[in-house]
Amino acid sequence: MVLVNPQSGRGQALQLFSGQIEPMLTEASIPYTLVITEHQNHARDLVRETDLSQWDALVILSGDGLLFEVLNGLLEREDWEEAIQTPLGILPGGSGNALAASEYDIILYEEIANELLLSCGFLLCKGLVTRLDLVSVHLASSQRIFSFLSLAWGFVADIDIESEKYRLVGPMRFLVGTLMRLASLRVYQGRLAYLPAPPSTPQNSSLFNRKGPPDSLLADLEQPVPEHWTVVNEEDFVLVLAMFQSHLAEDLFAAPGATADDGFIHLLYVRAGISRLALLTLFMTMEKGGHLAIGCPHLVYERVKAFRLEPLSPEGAITVDGEMVEYGPVQAQVHEGIARLISG
Repeated sequence: MVLVNPQSGRGQALQLFSGQIEPMLTEASIPYTLVITEHQNHARDLVRETDLSQWDALVILSGDGLLFEVLNGLLEREDWEEAIQTPLGILPGGSGNALAASEYDIILYEEIANELLLSCGFLLCKGLVTRLDLVSVHLASSQRIFSFLSLAWGFVADIDIESEKYRLVGPMRFLVGTLMRLASLRVYQGRLAYLPAPPSTPQNSSLFNRKGPPDSLLADLEQPVPEHWTVVNEEDFVLVLAMFQSHLAEDLFAAPGATADDGFIHLLYVRAGISRLALLTLFMTMEKGGHLAIGCPHLVYERVKAFRLEPLSPEGAITVDGEMVEYGPVQAQVHEGIARLISG
């Protein structure tokens, strides 16, 4: 099954499919059914209810948001343990194509975006499958969702949300959003704690009785974090960014050491007090993954297995895989290699 979001990116996803991917599938004699999504969560509802035995793989031609829907639909099924083994293919067709960029471990620019799409198409035809980490995210309302890419609070989340109005310019929307947010830099108050990697012996947890894998490293959000976790002393942040892949966007190599199945959450946070120029430099060097080597005193990077974030500022935004979620306390744990990804 090939799922296409016709509104993704600049609204050219269907054109990309018919012009580049469809001829490849035909040449390789690969049968497929094309599904064009009609509304938000269409793909989520579809894969939650459909008979998956009729498909060898689920292929997404869109940005990262449609894959988020598909993964959560699979993990909401009664047979989630079997369903999540369905190979997933990603064909970049949105303004944010972070997973595709992560799989190729390259810095993309608009003039070679079509080359990436063709390369992903060739991988799809080869059909080689690797493992993909997923991260379970608990929200204050007790809802649990699954993420493959990132969780952001502060500066990065603001850019994700505020740059939506510039979607028609494609991946450049994030650059425009960054410059706009730098002009009015905010500081956020909150508490941050994490479980460093490698983990201690898993703790007994009340977070088991639900679909999807159990979260054995997490306590209930209303309880204190376990004693062996690290609690960050600072409460004033410019941003907190948890990365599960190497790229946050096509041209943001946010976690250079990350791989799709390394079993880690790559946690970055920037403390208050950083200047606008230093923050701009940080993001400019992030294009090639050099931000961790410039010695910025306000930037902290940790490899962790789980974390908890408790915003204290009354207003703000939290995004998961680029999508805004409810604002409030949140915690997350990585589940190593539980999904399958068509990759090189």
